[in-house]
Amino acid sequence: MKPVRWGILSTALIATEKVIPAMRGCSTLEVAAIASRSQPAADAAATSLGIPTAYGSYEALLADPTIEAIYNPLPNHLHVPLTLAAVRAGKHVLCEKPMALRAPELDVLRPYASTVHIREAFMVRHHPQWAEVRELVRQGAIGELRYLHIPFSYFNDDPRNIRNRADIGGGALLDIGCYAVAAGRWFHEAEPERVVATIDRDPALGTDRLASGLLDSAAAAISPSRCPRKVLATSVSSSSAPRGASRSTCPSTRPRVNPRATASTAAVHSTAVVWRWSRCRRATNTSSRSRRSRAPCAWSGPTPVRWTMRRPTCG
Repeated sequence: MKPVRWGILSTALIATEKVIPAMRGCSTLEVAAIASRSQPAADAAATSLGIPTAYGSYEALLADPTIEAIYNPLPNHLHVPLTLAAVRAGKHVLCEKPMALRAPELDVLRPYASTVHIREAFMVRHHPQWAEVRELVRQGAIGELRYLHIPFSYFNDDPRNIRNRADIGGGALLDIGCYAVAAGRWFHEAEPERVVATIDRDPALGTDRLASGLLDSAAAAISPSRCPRKVLATSVSSSSAPRGASRSTCPSTRPRVNPRATASTAAVHSTAVVWRWSRCRRATNTSSRSRRSRAPCAWSGPTPVRWTMRRPTCG
C-alpha cells in the first residue's frame, strides 16, 4: 500500500517532539512537509526531523497537491479556521483537541465530513490499548462500570504560554479537562444528561486554573433492567486557589443510599463521570476513609476537590 503523504501545519512542540517522531515510525504514512509562519523556523524543523519539504506559510502547504492529509496542532482558536481551509483544499485532517472552542463552531466543517476524514486527536479514541480496555469493560472484566474518577493537573503560570491566554482558548478545561470528559464518554458509551461544575479563574490571566465537575449519565444506558432511573452521586468539593481568593463549593445531589453498600463498593457504583483538573504542581487529596493527606498544593490554597460517592438504590 502506498504511504499517505502528511503535511504538518505548524512547528509546535507537540508536533515536533511527540507526534512527528511517532509518525515516522509508521510504514503506512510519510511526513512529507511541514509549515510555519516563518520560513527559517520551517527549515530548521524540517532539517532536524528529516522532512523533505518546508513551507514558510500555512497556505503554501495546503496548496501542495501532493499532500493528502494534514495534522493541525495550532493554538485552539485556529483549529476550526485552518481545518476548514484544509478540507476545502481536499485534505484529510487530524486536528488537535479541542477541535473547537464551542460546539456551534463545528457546523462549518460538517458539510465536508462526507468527502474527507476529519478527526480530533484524542488518543483515548484511537489507541489500541484503550480500545482493548473498553472491550474488557464491556465484557464485565471489572464488573458493571458505574463510576470514573479522573484527576489531571500540572503547574503552569507562564503568561506567555498559549495555555494561559484566555483570548485564544487557553485554560485548564480546554487544555486537559477535555481528556477526562472524552474518557468518560468513551467508557460509559453514553452522553451526560446533567452537569454541575465549579471553576476558579486566575485573577491576572483570566483563564480557568482549576475546574471540578460531575457529569451524570442515564443509568438506563448502562443497565436498563436493573436501574431504569438515573443514578446520582453525592459530591463534596472545594476549589484550590491562592491565599485570599474566594472559595466555592460544588452543588450536591444526594440520592437514596443503600444501607447495605459497603465502603469498598461506595466509590464504584454511580453512572457519573467525575473529573478534576488544574495547573497545581502537586494536589492535596484527603481520603474520606483514611484521612491521609499528601503534600500541599504549590500555592498553599484550600484543599482541592474531593468527591465522595454513595451507592443509590433503584427501588
